[in-house]
Formats: sequence, C-alpha cells, structure tokens
Amino acid sequence: MEGTKPVNKKLTAALSGGAVLALALTGCSSDEGNPELDAWAKKVCDTAPAQNAKIAAADAAITKAAKDSPPKELQKVDAKAFQDLSDGFKARATLLQQVGPPPGDENGAKKQKDAIAKLTAVSVSYAELKKQTDELNTKDQGKFAAGLRKVGDEMKDMVGQRKSALDALKQLESSGDTKKALLGQEGCKQAVASDSAPATDS
Repeated sequence: MEGTKPVNKKLTAALSGGAVLALALTGCSSDEGNPELDAWAKKVCDTAPAQNAKIAAADAAITKAAKDSPPKELQKVDAKAFQDLSDGFKARATLLQQVGPPPGDENGAKKQKDAIAKLTAVSVSYAELKKQTDELNTKDQGKFAAGLRKVGDEMKDMVGQRKSALDALKQLESSGDTKKALLGQEGCKQAVASDSAPATDS
C-alpha cells in the first residue's frame, strides 16, 4: 500500500548500520597456540557460521519486506525475522556463558561478562520488537503506519545496541593469543570471510 511505503523505507534505513554479528577478526592464520586455548576457540568458532547466517538472513528478510510488502505480509516477515534475530543473539550469549572466558587472558572474565550482557540485551530488545510487530493493526492503515513507524524508530536504536555488542565481542576476541587461536579455526575463518564478502570485489 502506498501509505506504508515511507514507513517501510524507514525500516530499511534502520538496518543500514546493523552489520552481521560476525567475529570481529582480521588476519589470515595463527601460530601454534596452547591446546586449552585452541579448544576454547574451537567451541566458539564451530557455531559462528550458522549463527551469523541466521542473523544475516533475518536482516535481509526485513530489508526485502520493507520495500514493497503489503501490511499483513510485512507483519509476518518482520515478526519471524525479529524472533530469529532474538534467537541468534541469545545463542551467541549462551555459547559464551557455556565456554567461559578465554584461557590465559587476565581480563577475559570481565570481557566475557560484558559481551554476554550486551548480546543478551540485544536479544531481549528484538523479542520486544517481535511482540510489537505481532500487535500491529493490519486492518487499519493509519494505525498500522503509526505502529510501524514506532517499530522503525526502535530499530534505529538497535543499530547502536548491536554495535555495542559487536564492540564487546571485539574486546573479548582481540587479545593476541585469543585472536590467533580463533583465527586458526575454520569456523571463524568462514565467519570473517562471509562478513567481509559484500564489501569486496573478489
């Protein structure tokens, strides 16, 4: 419907700064590390590609639906995408809780706790957006547009929340030995490659 298109564009714009939650690593290989840290890195990296793919797919679905979908379809797609995003960020937080801080990093526990808290906050926020989307009135275009506008505004706030979570992950993953151990894992190499692919001409 024409009346929802300007609001839909806001949804698309709200996603523009929300990069996929990929492992924030650079480089190409690792030196031989210690077995304990390598085992920790393997647990972190084994699920990274799947988690990132789920988050990326949800972002893409929202962007596509926001362009030209009628209200009922937009509501359906966005609600599912918000649930997938909530689940994806929760899975990342849960994994970090299970694996513990990186062995050998004296500040690892503090950084782990910070990352878990911020990932969990993002998950909770997306769950709330899912609830708001489920409650949109698709039978009244005016009410639907108003509700959609509110969802779009809150999605803009999510960009900052997601950046904060990604920054916390960077802090957790960026110390020398931890970074080398993560980069030695195939799952993390895939995550880095998939995150950087859209920005390259390869």
